Amino acid sequence: MSTIDATLGPEGGPGGGTQQAGPEGARRQWLIAATGAVGGVGLLATAWPFVDSMELSARALAVGGPVVVDVSDLAPGQLRTVAWRGKPVWVMRRTPEMVRALQQPNPGLADPLSKASEQPPACANATRSERPDLFVAVGVCTHLGCTPVLRLDDPAINAELHAPGGFLCPCHGSRFDLAGRVVKNVPAPANLEIPEYRFLSDTSLQIG
Repeated sequence: MSTIDATLGPEGGPGGGTQQAGPEGARRQWLIAATGAVGGVGLLATAWPFVDSMELSARALAVGGPVVVDVSDLAPGQLRTVAWRGKPVWVMRRTPEMVRALQQPNPGLADPLSKASEQPPACANATRSERPDLFVAVGVCTHLGCTPVLRLDDPAINAELHAPGGFLCPCHGSRFDLAGRVVKNVPAPANLEIPEYRFLSDTSLQIG
């Protein structure tokens, strides 16, 4: 008696009855396997639209979903970076000294009034923000897409911008003030982009 016969012949015991149940048991095993295969295909067909819709939702969220930022613990002079639409977005709390410097005319800026730059209408001002103390900008250089870095203790940048700090693009040397406005005669052709955002409360804002 083989092991397969013993498994496929539940009606027979160790005797001759098992040999008679062998062919019937084989057919039964085949039917079970075929039924299971059909059921598995049906389950997959039913589940696929659900799985596909989840993937589409995740892609949609990654492309354009809004991002909420808590700024309650953002210290003066601190910059926080969040991801939005696959881009780094800065949220920085500016000091009163920084705000005063931005509100002063600076002939070294290429587009001081941001007329040729991208920002929401509410941010078309000297600080390029809805609130003077909070700066929100896409941290991508308008030259070749590099990410500028914040420099608060660079004497050369401070002297050029007449302000306590600015942004330097390490790739090709473009420089921006603390409102994302580019200086003249650098590779970057425009000010940094300001995304759409709104305040949900005094301590949080939503980007996008």
